[in-house]
Amino acid sequence: MAIIFKEQHANLNILRDKKIAIIGYGSQGSAQAQNLRDSGLDVLVADVPDSSAWRKADEDGFHPHLAKEASALAQVILMLIPDHLHGQVFRSEVLPGLIAGDALIFAHGFSIHYRQVIPPSGVDCLMVAPKGPGGLVRNLYRRGLGVICLLAVCQDATGHSQEIGLAIAKGIGGTQAGVIETTFSEETETDLFGEQVVLCGGLTALIKAGFETLVEAGYQPEIAYFECLHEVKQIADMIYRYGIQGMRGRISDTARYGDLTRGPQVISSLIKKRMAEILDEIRDERFAQEWLAENRAGRPRFSKLIHEDDDHPIEGVGNKLRSLMPWLEEV
Repeated sequence: MAIIFKEQHANLNILRDKKIAIIGYGSQGSAQAQNLRDSGLDVLVADVPDSSAWRKADEDGFHPHLAKEASALAQVILMLIPDHLHGQVFRSEVLPGLIAGDALIFAHGFSIHYRQVIPPSGVDCLMVAPKGPGGLVRNLYRRGLGVICLLAVCQDATGHSQEIGLAIAKGIGGTQAGVIETTFSEETETDLFGEQVVLCGGLTALIKAGFETLVEAGYQPEIAYFECLHEVKQIADMIYRYGIQGMRGRISDTARYGDLTRGPQVISSLIKKRMAEILDEIRDERFAQEWLAENRAGRPRFSKLIHEDDDHPIEGVGNKLRSLMPWLEEV
């Protein structure tokens, strides 16, 4: 069973005499920087000068720095920029300012697990990963709540890495919910797997396939949109709140019987075999090397693929139907 830490296991005092540098003022960076500041800690923010993130940090009262400046001034450095930038920014901006006893913290294990960042021997290296987007991290903190976090240590140079990680988790609100102990490899591989086969890749492919099947069979695209895309949120919300069995207890018996008998026909043993193959690509680093090479090449395949669905019928139908639902702006 997982080890779960709570409020009583974390002590903010270990961070009171330290400067904390947030490298990257995006979704997670802005949320964590503001939460840590509101927790009474000394926070510096770094981003690209004259960027929208730099201006937002300035508006939020942080007076942003260059990454090299912030890293040299701080004793705790949180790398909250996109994964594929970690290696370059770490080597050129962060590493020169690190000294023995500093702590290097990540919100995802990718760059450490795939050796894009090699921390110096005298530096603590750990991960504090909120299991929710930055907006949720910030909003729950302001309500006195928090998002569950994952905690992992890959290098404990000072003997205090876990204490530092728990203090950061407490500072962003995570110990209000719980902090689960894990490893860099477990977090990285499961996170990539979930994104690829269920949450993003699997879900969007399933939605499009269902939509196309109904339209090709002669049904109206608008009706297909509602059945295969729009109502996904209703089911997802119930699963999110109550679990799978809880969702099944809140739908019709007809829907439940269809779920139990037809679902396994769609997600068959053949699909699970393909999922296992994708997991193998993650674990043996083929996916990571492919993604890093794609970035080095200027993202030609990524750019092509991301625009391929721009003209998919589900997008046009969705735009039209969503314009009839102004309440979606409140969601």
